[in-house]
Amino acid sequence: MLFHADHAALFAEKLLSIGAIKLRPEEPFTWASGWKSPIYCDNRLTLSYPEIRNWIKNTLADGIRQQMADVDIIAGVATAGIPHGALAADELQVPFVYVRSEAKKHGLTNQIEGKSVEGAKVVVIEDLVSTGGSSLTAVSALRAAGAQVMGMAALFTYAFPIAGQAFKDAECPLFTLSDYPALIQYAQRSGLVQAETVALLNAWRENPSGWMQ
Repeated sequence: MLFHADHAALFAEKLLSIGAIKLRPEEPFTWASGWKSPIYCDNRLTLSYPEIRNWIKNTLADGIRQQMADVDIIAGVATAGIPHGALAADELQVPFVYVRSEAKKHGLTNQIEGKSVEGAKVVVIEDLVSTGGSSLTAVSALRAAGAQVMGMAALFTYAFPIAGQAFKDAECPLFTLSDYPALIQYAQRSGLVQAETVALLNAWRENPSGWMQ
């Protein structure tokens, strides 16, 4: 679900303008999983652009105020969700913690770094949602620590059906600033991709593991 439908194209434009998103259907990227992909998304690049960084901070904070106003704690998913989560938490003036993919092997062996989340209403911040696996690992860790996870807010999602089902099964609402369908609509409207390419791009979202195999 988009936080603000009217902002989705604007954010897609911002990501494309700085090269945080690259569309290359004719020469696909290869993910670590082996999947072929017509898109590469690196939202970490937004941190280098103050205007875009502040826009993300303010838009995330506004969306959380509208959808999950009684949040107690913001939790960032390590590593890429940490800076955006910390910025949003600062704007909202609430505590911030972050969640590792697994507990540390030394020291206090923490998986969640920061104050206790037990009994707290927590909103999780992620930069990018693909299949949802790693994002929902953080949700599970927070719940195991006694947190009430209100939902997840992410900068961008590929909107894979498998991810939608995973969040539904986990009973964790997902809100994003933009998504793949909004990006493709903007790219076509702006002449960045031709009409005949759109079907190919949409086919990837429906079946990413089997695309161009």
